Amino acid sequence: MVQTVIVAAIGGFLFGYDTSIIAGAQLFFKNDFPDISTNEIAMIVSFAMIGAAIGAFFSGMISDSIGRKPVILVADVFFTLGSIVMALAPSVGILILGRIIMGIGVGIASQVVPLYLSEIAPV
Repeated sequence: MVQTVIVAAIGGFLFGYDTSIIAGAQLFFKNDFPDISTNEIAMIVSFAMIGAAIGAFFSGMISDSIGRKPVILVADVFFTLGSIVMALAPSVGILILGRIIMGIGVGIASQVVPLYLSEIAPV
């Protein structure tokens, strides 16, 4: 039980971390992508929120049918996959794709983790 709560609480940490860390990472975009424009930087930052909206929209329906724990694990897969895509991104387009994938994980976690924690909390 304690392990499950810790894993779920880490989901809450991840979506806060993934949405805020981009502010510091923007300083280094020019190192990897010398020709990056301001519009591309804005898209890198904002497309994570589009992914989050998608993830949050669908996660409620899915978690009602298959359960909260499996959906939290799916969110973890999206976090991991998005992080790998972003780390290996050879272009701005792939970086944006990684941000969308990671954003879906953020949306799922922001919807399901608080609900799951409230359901397992003792009376």
